[in-house]
Amino acid sequence: MSIEDRAKAVAKNVEGKAQEIIGDITGNPDDKAEGKAKQVESQVRHTVENVKDEVKKNVE
Repeated sequence: MSIEDRAKAVAKNVEGKAQEIIGDITGNPDDKAEGKAKQVESQVRHTVENVKDEVKKNVE
């Protein structure tokens, strides 16, 4: 996984956590749900990149 891709995934996770907290504070369920969705997207990105890394290792 490239450093850039990892940084983007971490940034998306942080953004999602912040949005979820804002949703909690304001009582806005849409913000809370969107924040959770961003966190899931971040986890998916990490998983995809980890799979790519494993495939590269096995091909070499």
